[in-house]
Amino acid sequence: MDLRKIKKLIDLLEESNLAEIEIKEGEESVRLARMPRGGVAPPAPVVHHVEAPRAAAPAPVAHAAPSSESHGGKSKDVPDGHMIRSPMVGTFYASPNPDSAPFVKVGQTVKAGDTLGIIEAMKMFNPIEADVSGTVRAVLVETGQPIEFDEPMFVIS
Repeated sequence: MDLRKIKKLIDLLEESNLAEIEIKEGEESVRLARMPRGGVAPPAPVVHHVEAPRAAAPAPVAHAAPSSESHGGKSKDVPDGHMIRSPMVGTFYASPNPDSAPFVKVGQTVKAGDTLGIIEAMKMFNPIEADVSGTVRAVLVETGQPIEFDEPMFVIS
């Protein structure tokens, strides 16, 4: 594939709202992925394979909310503060790969724009960023957990 075509594809990707693009011409193919503006690269090359049997529900994380919380109800176990909710349906991951430390822990100070976790949806890894600065008071989801749209994920105050 011609280098000029690749440069045009890069320009096209930057001008659009697409996160990545893949083009195939015959036996040649090019895949381009955009880095988020915050400077944290999405963990696209990392593939999480969670193949654990799902016989029982996952054990709750410390400070985890009961299932009634996922429908917008307040619980006594959830501290007051700004609630970060899931923008999509997918699978939540607390770290960029299984061997890494989580992006955030309870008690950690975060700034608006910091990555709190990742949601995998349709083979795309989407960073979940803090929309306020403050201290993480609760992590309401755990790695490998299926997550629904608008489900509470973090409490920041």
